[in-house]
Parts: sequence; C-alpha cells; structure tokens
Amino acid sequence: MQVLVRDNNVDQALRVLKKKLQREGVFREMKQRREFEKPSERRTREKAEAIRRAKKAARKQAQREGLLPAPKRKQPVGRGRPGANAGASAGAGAPRPVAV
Repeated sequence: MQVLVRDNNVDQALRVLKKKLQREGVFREMKQRREFEKPSERRTREKAEAIRRAKKAARKQAQREGLLPAPKRKQPVGRGRPGANAGASAGAGAPRPVAV
C-alpha cells in the first residue's frame, strides 16, 4: 500500500493511509488476532458475516428495483458560521421567505 505525501503535508497523508487501512479491514483483523479464536467460533463468526453481507446485498437490490424505499439521506452538518452565506446574493433574485 502506498500513500503520496504532497507539499510535506504528513497529517493529510496519515489520514488517507488510515482510511485505506480501514477500508481494507486491517484494523478489524488486528483486533481479532489479539486473542486465539477457536475454529468453531471462527466458523460461526464467518457464517454470521456472510449472512449479514447477503442480507445487505438483497436490501440494496430491492431498493434499486423499487421494492423498498430508499434510505433517508442524512443532512450534512453545516460548516463554518451559521448564516455566513445569507447576504451573498442580497438584492439579486426573489426575496427569501421568512419564518414567523
């Protein structure tokens, strides 16, 4: 695995590396390998993971086919000051509605 460091920005490169490792499941595997796992427990865990993946795939397929409603999108958390862009287009376009 390789991460490029641009403009001596090591912090950003570390964030990218952590994200890649997380996506690959390295942290989860390290946590599992801390203690010995009996073969029977391993089979049980892997079977449960396979069932979870199959259910998720079936749910996604049903959503694509329109059989299930799509999940509600999370509202992005606002960045910066609240109302920072309020006066950006003052005087242009229609007036903004005011809640009373």
